[in-house]
Amino acid sequence: MPEEPRDRHIVVAAVALVRDGHVLTVRKRGTQRFMLVGGKLEPGESPRDAALRETFEEVGVRVEDATLLGEFLSEAANEPGHTLHSTVFWIETDADPVASAEIAEVRWTPLVGHPDDLAPMLEHHVLPVIRSTLGV
Repeated sequence: MPEEPRDRHIVVAAVALVRDGHVLTVRKRGTQRFMLVGGKLEPGESPRDAALRETFEEVGVRVEDATLLGEFLSEAANEPGHTLHSTVFWIETDADPVASAEIAEVRWTPLVGHPDDLAPMLEHHVLPVIRSTLGV
């Protein structure tokens, strides 16, 4: 019997924590690319609730509310051949994030003149919207 094709579509929720012309990015253990804080939704969880939960689990920042930045589709950074559908929320913060759970490194990445190690979703879709929103 032929093998069922694997689902190559990943649905996640993420948060763009923004301050002083920078966005918080994280690098997960065993990966090279920096991305937004976030992850997959749990059964029955809304994208907003998943984004806020992941923000606390991954970087220890408890957030009560976030503004929808948009929904984006791109190639996945760490799963070759997969697409990523990401609902991204925006939070301006002065919190001090700390790497937790599967996060190996946190970094405040400049919105302009950023390093070339960003996930495709962040670099090609989310950052342009943040820059446009801030008039940068």
